[in-house]
Amino acid sequence: MPLLDVRDLHVAFHTRDGVARAVNGVSYTVDEGETLAVLGESGSGKSVTAQAVMGILDMPPGRITGGEIRFEGEDLLRLPEEARRKVRGARMAMIFQDALSALNPVLSVGYQLGEMYRVHRGASRKEARAKAVELMDRVHIPGSAKRVDDYPHQFSGGMRQRIMIAMALALEPRLIIADEPTTALDVTVQAQVMELLADLQREYRMGLILITHDLGVVADVADKIAVMYAGRIVENAPVRELYRAPAHPYTKGLLDSIPRVDQKGQQLNAIKGLPPSLLAIPPGCAFNPRCPMARERCRVEEPPLYEVGPGRSSACHFWKEMPDAP
Repeated sequence: MPLLDVRDLHVAFHTRDGVARAVNGVSYTVDEGETLAVLGESGSGKSVTAQAVMGILDMPPGRITGGEIRFEGEDLLRLPEEARRKVRGARMAMIFQDALSALNPVLSVGYQLGEMYRVHRGASRKEARAKAVELMDRVHIPGSAKRVDDYPHQFSGGMRQRIMIAMALALEPRLIIADEPTTALDVTVQAQVMELLADLQREYRMGLILITHDLGVVADVADKIAVMYAGRIVENAPVRELYRAPAHPYTKGLLDSIPRVDQKGQQLNAIKGLPPSLLAIPPGCAFNPRCPMARERCRVEEPPLYEVGPGRSSACHFWKEMPDAP
């Protein structure tokens, strides 16, 4: 049984301008100790899917209109809110992309870390403070005993992200969702944060969902990748196979747009056009207005997820014509 099993999930937002279909039939699984990277441009539905899994989706205007979210065999969407709240933090946790906004600016980091133990474990204030220092040590924050009473603004961006990781780890959850955990960090700090996450995952045998738009970030840490576009998963593959031979034009466009050191002075490749409005997703394949391989069939017939190899699928009618197709 997978640790997390998302099945045919649909999420819509009811707005003044109409219904925005943010998630359209997303399915994926995460096993114990496995890392799933969810890739895609902004607005592809990555974070909305994660919020639905965590149970923190703003409803209204958001609404889960279909599907199942099974965690350790239990359908979370059927749980009452009180039971769902006990899952968050204790068994499933989330690392948000903007640590400065996610942390309370008027409370010390030690107080915020210790709150997990006070609320969920009934710890005293002294015990919670000691646990906060221990957590800060675990994520390699120097001088944690002296800095436990500091406030979020007194830490650098990389240190704040480590505090967010510590907060997520506090109760040793089975699954962590990291939503753009390296946003706005320089390359060196990105590497340190990703290495820390990978080390902690191996230590605790957690499942990890890594949400990002940066293919370079996930290359060394992910086991498998789900690529999203306009609320759908358009390709699933083990990480090495996807980098070696993408089976969807959108995935190939993302890979081709990564700057390379052997192309100094050359023009960067970019995917033409813009992602579609979720209020008016094009008929057929949503990627067809931007796709160099698009044909008439793509404009009228929505492609299913074709099985293109062991553990691989692609939502492209013409995936066999991709260079180095599986």
